[in-house]
This record gives sequence, structure tokens and C-alpha cells, in this order.
Amino acid sequence: MAGEKTGPTAVVPFRQFVLKVHSRCNLACTYCYIYAGPDRSWRARPPTVPAATMRQTALRIAEHARTHRLREVRIDLHGGEPLLTGPGPLLAQAAAVRAALPAGCTAEFGVQTNGTLLTRDMIDTLAAAGFRLGLSLDGGTPGLNRRRIDHAGRPSWPAVSRAVRLLHGRPEVFAGILCTIDITAAPAEVHDSLRALDPPMVDFLLPHANWTSPPPAPLGPAGRTPYGDWLCTAFDLWWDGGPGPRVRVFTEILGLLLGRPSSSEAVGLSPVVALVVDTDGAIEQVDSLKSTYEGAAATGLDVFHHTFDDALAHPGMAARRSGRDGLGAQCRGCALVEVCGGGNYAHRYRADAGGFTNPSVYCADLERLIRHIAARLDATVALN
Repeated sequence: MAGEKTGPTAVVPFRQFVLKVHSRCNLACTYCYIYAGPDRSWRARPPTVPAATMRQTALRIAEHARTHRLREVRIDLHGGEPLLTGPGPLLAQAAAVRAALPAGCTAEFGVQTNGTLLTRDMIDTLAAAGFRLGLSLDGGTPGLNRRRIDHAGRPSWPAVSRAVRLLHGRPEVFAGILCTIDITAAPAEVHDSLRALDPPMVDFLLPHANWTSPPPAPLGPAGRTPYGDWLCTAFDLWWDGGPGPRVRVFTEILGLLLGRPSSSEAVGLSPVVALVVDTDGAIEQVDSLKSTYEGAAATGLDVFHHTFDDALAHPGMAARRSGRDGLGAQCRGCALVEVCGGGNYAHRYRADAGGFTNPSVYCADLERLIRHIAARLDATVALN
């Protein structure tokens, strides 16, 4: 892309800006790594981003786009639950960014929501302003979403199921579904129930865990790969099921096996192109790091005193942008490193040994999945 340097000192600018517009949530999901995790920084931050902070953030995005001659940027409005503000502030925030961007640079806007507050009027309003909406769900049935409850312990499914119905048949606004894996749920039930909702995209997310705080399901004896087995079953259902939603983790791995770069932090070695701006203007690394320890995502930078190029130079950002060189010896020597990429950065953490230079706590599961997908791909190519 124009504006980027090449060679050993290449600079890859940020292209995705995750803006926290509300730091509270109307749900109390039992596995939430933000509100039930080790990092409690959200408690000291404004519940809603002030207008002045949003204007300054818009100026910083425009500055970064101008410096690196970017033709497009992606703006994701997150929380907490971003729709707690109502649609008005979201429209104002989008307008502030669009007004600040230099000529020739466009912005794509998205909102990631739990769906409980969506109404037809809100969807129509956000769609008219060019927003796309992503839902967070654990499946397409009440039972699969039993962990997604409000602060009084009531299920969120009745409201979310209404939102899914409202988004059905609206490809211009429905971005897809993010689904955190529950190892106790049958992969066929999860896959089939989500497919029945007809989203354009689904992504299966490994629960945020690490060597110090292991995954919800015990990893068990050596060689046991519960998450890998779960994902392999889901992959076969998707691969053999005919036309349906794109499943991002699967298409990312298939693309990497075929030599394409990754566009996800979950796999691959492509440099990270996203940063977070919280409701107080703090510039942070991705939220998944908050699952490791208090302050792991912090940079000490903010939009009032620092540029996003300052964030590019931050050691934490640099570590997540250094590809193979940023991995530990075990990962660097692995035959699957170009595809796996060491897995999600947060999943490598171990407090008593090496910090983030370990393999992913899901290392064996990722190997199981990658080798399975490679075998299915090879068999398909051989048949044709």
C-alpha cells in the first residue's frame, strides 16, 4: 500500500481502530474476561466516552491516515455494550471520524453487540449511516446461551433471538456472529444452530486462557486435545455441509495453508494492525491481553498527548508485530509456525516463565486442527 516503507525497517500502520464508547455492560456473562478477569481498569474509566475525547481520537485517526497515506480504515465501536449509549452518540462519533479523515480515505464502521438492545428502528438508523453489526452468541438455542445472563441472572436469549430475526436477510448490516467455544456443548449442536440463523460469517473463538490461568476444560494427559477435537468436528460439518456462512478461523487456516497472509490474530504471522482507544482516551493494546494480568494491555499513552505512531513504537505493540522473531524457540522451530503463528498472543502468557514467549496454551489443539484441515484440503485436491 502507498505510504508504507519496505525492507527490514518496514512500517505497517494501524488500519483498525477499536474505540470504546461505553465501558459498562448490561450482561454479566459468566466467562467474561473483562469484567470477571484480573484487569479492573474499567472501574476507573468514564462509563461513556466524552465528546471531546472522541473528537481528539478522530483527529489522531486522521493524522495516522494522512501520515501513512491510507486509503481506508476500519472503525469498530465496542464496549462493554456500545448500544447502551443509544444510536445517537454512535452516529456522532462516526460523523466526527468521517469529517476528520483526509481526502481519499474512507472509513468502514462496525459495532460489536450482545444484541439485547437492538430494535428495528435502531438497525435501520445504523444501516443508513453505513454501520455493520456483529453479534456475540454462544449458539442458536437458549441452552447454548445459558452463560450469557444479565446482572439479575436472567437469560439474554429472548432479546438476542429477536435481534437475530431482525437482522435476518439484512446482509448490508449483519456482519456475523462471534461464538466463544463451550467445550461442554456438542459442536454439531453449536454449528447447526448457528448455521440455521443464516449469518454471513461465524467465528469460533477459543476461550481466553493461558498457562497461568488454564482453559475452562482441563487439558488432561499429554496428547489430549479437547478444543482441537471440537474444532475438527465443527470443521468437518462446515466443509461437508455445502453453502453456508463463512467460518473465519477455518478460512484463515485454509488461506494460510495456500500461502495467503492472515488477517486475524488467532493464527498466522501477519503484523497486528489494530489498537484500542478506551473511554478516557487511553491508547491500549487489544483487550484479550486483559485476560492475563492487571495492566497487560496498557501502553501509558493517550490520544491527547501521543500519536498513533508513538503507539507503533511501543514495546508491547512491537512484540506483537515482529512475526517469527517475536516467538519463543519452540515455536520458531515448529513446522507449522507459518500457519499457527504461535496462536493468540494472550494465550502464550505464563507468569513464572517467559511471559509471552511461550507456545500457546492451546498449542496441541491448534496443531490438531491445522493438520486435520491440511489433510482434508489435500484429500479434496487429490480427488480433483
